[in-house]
Amino acid sequence: MEWMYQAFAEQLQNNWRNSYRKEALKYMLLVIDVGNTNTVLGLYREEEFLHSWRIRTDKARTDDECAMLLNDLMTYRDFEIVQISAVIISCVVPPLLDALVRMSRKYCGVEPIVVGTQIETGMEIAYDNPQEVGADRIVNAVAAYARYQSALIVVDFGTATTFDYISANGVYQGGAIAPGLGISADALHEHASKLPRVSLEPPPMVVGRNTVNSMQSGLLFGYAGLVDGIVMRMKAEVEDQPQVIATGGLAEQIAKAATSIDAVEPQLTLDGLRQLYMLNR
Repeated sequence: MEWMYQAFAEQLQNNWRNSYRKEALKYMLLVIDVGNTNTVLGLYREEEFLHSWRIRTDKARTDDECAMLLNDLMTYRDFEIVQISAVIISCVVPPLLDALVRMSRKYCGVEPIVVGTQIETGMEIAYDNPQEVGADRIVNAVAAYARYQSALIVVDFGTATTFDYISANGVYQGGAIAPGLGISADALHEHASKLPRVSLEPPPMVVGRNTVNSMQSGLLFGYAGLVDGIVMRMKAEVEDQPQVIATGGLAEQIAKAATSIDAVEPQLTLDGLRQLYMLNR
C-alpha cells in the first residue's frame, strides 16, 4: 500500500507545480470538525462557503488515508486537495488529530490551526478549568454569539448533547452534557433483548400502536422533554432571557418536537471554525 500513497503524493505535487499557484489564488480554507461519531469537513473560498461533507470518524485512519479520502471527496466536486491554502481543526478524538495535522503539512503544505485554549477566541471562558471545555463547544459559542450578539443557549446534538450558555456580554459561562439521542437508542436496543434497533424518525402519534413506533415515541418525545427541561432550568438560573439555538445532525428533528428551540443553525460549527481561523491566521 505504501507505493500507492507515494504515487498519490507525487501526483499531487506535480499537479501543484503545473496547475496551481496558491499565491495567485484567493485562499481556500478547509475546516474540519471531528466528533466522536462523525467528522464534518467544510470548504470556504475567502468568506464564500463552497461545500461540506459528513464522514464516519475512524480514529485508526492514517494521514495518507485521510488525504486520499479528502481528495476523492473534493475531486467529485471539481476541487483538488492541492488548492487548500489553510486548515483549521476542531477535534475531540486525539489519535485522529495527529493524523490530520500530518495530512495538512504533507499534502496541503500548511501548518493547521488546532482549536484549543491556546488560540485566540475573542471570548472569555468562565469555566473553573477552561482547558476542560471541548473544542466543539468553544467553536459553537463563538459562532452563535457572533451571529446573534445576545444571551444564548446553544444545544448541539452530537454523540453527546451539549447545552452551552453564553451571557449577554459574550462570556461563555458553562452548561450541561447529556447522552446523545443515538447513544440512548443504542442502549435501549442493546440492554433490552426483545427491543429492535429503530430509526430515529418521528412516529405518527405519541401513543404508539406497535413496538417500533412506541420506541420512536419514547426516544424522540422523551428527548424533546429532556431538552425543554434543561433549557427551562438554565433559564431559571440566569438573569437574562437567552435565545435557544440548536445545531448538530439531529437538530432539525428534535426542534420539531421540542418547544424551547428558537432557531436551527446546521452550519454553526463550520462557520465558527472559519471565524476562528480569521482571528488566528
